[in-house]
Amino acid sequence: MEHLRIGFLGFGKMGKVRYETFGKMDYCAVHTVYEYNGDITTPDNLKRIKSSEELIASNDIDAVVISVPNYLIKPYVIASLEAGKHVFCEKPPGMNLPEVLAMKKAMEKSGCKLMFGFNHRHHQSIIKAKDVVDSGRFGEILWMRGRYGKSVPEDFFEDWRSQKKLAGGGIFLDQGIHMLDLFMHLVGKFDEVKSFVSNLYWKGDVEDNVFALFKNNKGQLASLHSTMTQWRHLFSLEIFLEHGYIALNGLKTSSNSYGEEKLTLAMNRTEAPAATWTDEEQHTFSTDDSWERELTIFRDALLEDRPIDTCGVEDAIQLMEMVDKVYSQ
Repeated sequence: MEHLRIGFLGFGKMGKVRYETFGKMDYCAVHTVYEYNGDITTPDNLKRIKSSEELIASNDIDAVVISVPNYLIKPYVIASLEAGKHVFCEKPPGMNLPEVLAMKKAMEKSGCKLMFGFNHRHHQSIIKAKDVVDSGRFGEILWMRGRYGKSVPEDFFEDWRSQKKLAGGGIFLDQGIHMLDLFMHLVGKFDEVKSFVSNLYWKGDVEDNVFALFKNNKGQLASLHSTMTQWRHLFSLEIFLEHGYIALNGLKTSSNSYGEEKLTLAMNRTEAPAATWTDEEQHTFSTDDSWERELTIFRDALLEDRPIDTCGVEDAIQLMEMVDKVYSQ
């Protein structure tokens, strides 16, 4: 394959982000789009297909980008793979573990590639943090704490995301799953899960808070709080290691809702006067190139016919195992 021809299933907010990103990349061209919500406007240069079946069957595309409500993910991914199309699909990887296992089966039978859009892994701060962890500079990870939250307006409950039968879950499956993915990106899979799933404020069909603890067989622990009652939006990932710590506060987004993306590194400091704030290493990341970095991995895997080495189906299976355990308690 010398050039990647792409079709879009879904052209909402994330579909537009992916379209704009592919437009900046070499060896890529978006040809066609199907939007299940007919009210959304698409660019004039795109061919508007009348059904998902017509787009999936098209001989004019090599790959499908899927950005749709969660209940449509499994059927669209499987149909695309069965039609011989490679697939890039937004998170989550379906609504539960059985769905992603069904997608894996279709992928293996088709011989096509499947990647899921866990964009946070590709932020510059996360890449820097992962490099520091892997270098052994601060020793092994002991524990991590992740907090990720936002508030939602009342009209959120008019959206498909507020309906369990369409979304599969609430704030944890929609947003907190990114933090869990980062935990697993840093230490691998977990073996034990303890969780509390709460709906104390909004009292809707899906949860508004999840508190969860994860532990692996090495004894490494991670604490996650995912919330839609965080009236001041927050992204915070803290990684404490044997000889130091890494703290990420803020995440660069188009809305700037989560503040500046600031990464702090420091060696152990246990008591005064050593425990000061003056000897920390600070990094601020003012640009977000994560979208292009992520899709470049997908593009290159297809053009060079090599495996998806991050955010592929095996990562998705391990992640959804943990998601199902959180919701089952």
